[in-house]
Amino acid sequence: MKYRLLLTKHNSGAMNMAIDEAVLTHVSENKVLPTIRFYGWEPSCISIGYFQDMKEEVDLDKCKVLGVESVRRITGGGAVYHDKEVTYSIITPINTFSKDILQSYKEICEGVIAGVKKLGIDANFAPLNDIITNGKKISGNAQTRRMNCILQHGTILYDVDIKKMFSLLLIPNEKIRDKMIQVVEERVTSINKESGKDYSYKEVEDALVEGFKEALGIELELGELTDSEKELAEKLAAEKYSTDEWRLKK
Repeated sequence: MKYRLLLTKHNSGAMNMAIDEAVLTHVSENKVLPTIRFYGWEPSCISIGYFQDMKEEVDLDKCKVLGVESVRRITGGGAVYHDKEVTYSIITPINTFSKDILQSYKEICEGVIAGVKKLGIDANFAPLNDIITNGKKISGNAQTRRMNCILQHGTILYDVDIKKMFSLLLIPNEKIRDKMIQVVEERVTSINKESGKDYSYKEVEDALVEGFKEALGIELELGELTDSEKELAEKLAAEKYSTDEWRLKK
């Protein structure tokens, strides 16, 4: 099967989510090939799951002081701090992978597992939607099914600042915060920490491209967003993802 490969580099949180939805729309209308995209976040950003309440999860004042953006995803799951990571999204007709959601997560995550293996890290899928190495989480993933398509995206951490992440989340009590930081530091890791090397965004991206190609048995054709996708993404970024109506909705 042939996929379009998009390397869209670093964008704002609103634009990243808008691009995913614009591509989803175009794949669903058979205007473009099924697509795998790799991207980063600039500035850093906290994304929350579709069903979360931004004001209950995120310290928006602290984000403003530190120049960290916030955005709501169209996928579920919890709050995620996006900084030193490569994020992927795969958008494909719904019958491409298993109808069983757990199994489809596993099938798609094989691309991430194969990619990090090229960086010297052995990893495994951990239901429902994580990838772990040495018992620690190195990647989290989320999925939605709409427009007769699957959209799955996920993070691959090449470095992580857990204390900064928790400073941006609303935790009711300092003792609880300290305990949570300790627990997460014991359970979350990064490519650079596990490998003992200092991989760059580009090196991680290159490994993931090859990993997805091999694990999913697909052909990747390097492409760009179409003019129509760019136009829709800009509209969605401005009129949906960057608005308080979307970000702060309950």
